[in-house]
Amino acid sequence: MSSSTSLKELVDAWLQLDQNEVTRSEIQNLWEQGDTNELERRMRPRIEFGTAGLRGKMEAGWARMNDLIIIQASQGLCHYVLNEVQDAKSRGIVIGYDHRYNSERWGHLTAAAFLENGMKVYLYRGLVHTPLVPFGVKKLNAACGVMITASHNPKHDNGYKVYWENAVQIISPHDKGISGSIRANLTPKAWPIEPADISDNCLDVTDEIKRAYLVEIENLKLSQYTPSRDPLRFVNTSMHGVSHLIITDALKIFSITVDPVKEQMHPDPEFPTVPFPNPEEKGALDLAIAQAKSCNANYVLAQDPDSDRFSACEIHPAGGVTIFTGDQLGTIFAAHVFETYRDSGQPLSKLAIVASTVSSKMVEAIAEREGFKFVECLTGFKYIGNTALDLVKKDYEVPFGYEEAIGFMFGSTIRDKDGVAASVMFAQLAEILHSQGKTVTSYLEDLYKRYGYFKTSNSYFICNDSRIIDAIFARLRNYNGQKSGADYPKTIAGAEITSVVDLTTGYDSTNPPTYQPSMPLSSGHMIQFRGELKSNGTKIVLTIRTSGTEPKVKYYLEGNGKDNQVVLELLSRVVSELGNDWMQVSK
Repeated sequence: MSSSTSLKELVDAWLQLDQNEVTRSEIQNLWEQGDTNELERRMRPRIEFGTAGLRGKMEAGWARMNDLIIIQASQGLCHYVLNEVQDAKSRGIVIGYDHRYNSERWGHLTAAAFLENGMKVYLYRGLVHTPLVPFGVKKLNAACGVMITASHNPKHDNGYKVYWENAVQIISPHDKGISGSIRANLTPKAWPIEPADISDNCLDVTDEIKRAYLVEIENLKLSQYTPSRDPLRFVNTSMHGVSHLIITDALKIFSITVDPVKEQMHPDPEFPTVPFPNPEEKGALDLAIAQAKSCNANYVLAQDPDSDRFSACEIHPAGGVTIFTGDQLGTIFAAHVFETYRDSGQPLSKLAIVASTVSSKMVEAIAEREGFKFVECLTGFKYIGNTALDLVKKDYEVPFGYEEAIGFMFGSTIRDKDGVAASVMFAQLAEILHSQGKTVTSYLEDLYKRYGYFKTSNSYFICNDSRIIDAIFARLRNYNGQKSGADYPKTIAGAEITSVVDLTTGYDSTNPPTYQPSMPLSSGHMIQFRGELKSNGTKIVLTIRTSGTEPKVKYYLEGNGKDNQVVLELLSRVVSELGNDWMQVSK
């Protein structure tokens, strides 16, 4: 289906292939009503398989998530895996699903497409959290894995997340290869009425893998941790997702109990108490914080609905609350991982920590001071996980990696973000600090005093016109009118721009004579600026990039220096100039 395909041809193709009576009728009725505007939205462009797999609104149409799209994606993925992965048929696929609408059925449809091609299928029975899929791929030496989830997206969305044989989310060139294979296998071979788990080739290893996963969680026990006689009190929210049971079992290993937020404790695809079931969103943790205050709890733990992300709050005795940002949690975890590694007597030259390029540079500063390796990569755990595996091949140990969007990776088994592992690590660390008369916030303040104050200010601009977004970035690349293609702004808010890395055009001002960046290019616009206020040495890092899933230009801004107030004032001025001048918001 090309861009020149007529709407009638798109509709006819849909009605010919779709065997789901509900979604078939949706398109049929829209066509009979002559609602061409809605049909254009539903039918093009076709939802594209990328490095995040598939994710979108659940409706009929080529541009949406539905039975037909799931079957086509599964057929294409299966053919690609059989061609690319040795012994794929006998190694099989691991499939999991969460509690969202259609998730269970789509898990079974995915299984059916692989069974149709004679491939072994490990289909988890019941709801699972996302990290159990990559864990299963690694444990079972499977050829690939699929998780049906839309993570923390709104309730009308669902998704199809793919893991490669290395138990990490797919990266290029596999995304393009799978996309091509999907287009070559669009006609459904099987559209089963019976659930896939009646097949002899569809195996149930759910309990076995869950037990093995909890053993791996137990291996994350910190050497300094012992159960306290005066334990802290934790409140936990599962955000209407799947994490309550697994979190309870995981923390029980460490003799830690939690008070669940009952209104958000059970899986509910309606997400009735939160419009956006993401712990990062404003107000998402209000119920948990209120409960923590009422029962005099010390901390709130939170996972997103599929439990691969983690957030936390500290409740202060006077009634105040610190909601930790992803960067603050990443820094806290990284610093403690470093200290534990150092105290074990292992050589720091073998320690490596990974973070995405839009995450805080505080871990980079700690690494430079303390002598371990820090590596940054493109945004997303598909890059963080693969970067970690590359470092392991070079004889490094990589016990931790993170991205600012509250994703944290621990240990050597799951090279993906894991909200259960992060919850366990945070709770242990809080108890260790408590035994020393400290809190997590006091520990973070100590880090600031030692390595400098690092403060972030991240947000976004909404723009629904891709041409305007292209024009904004074109102007930034020719800011001073020299039309050289690498003519970026030289200052912002009084800070001198000291380096520019453009991962769209492939330019790095710090790497003459080739000026080639060390990181791979981004699929969208992405430019990172570093700057310095020469009068007092306060530094900034500003990354601007387009979102791959939303009509947004996102910015990630961080300042660091010796004076907290000076850093905050500079960030405020940078945000103002970024909006008014660089983005020209008023236009």
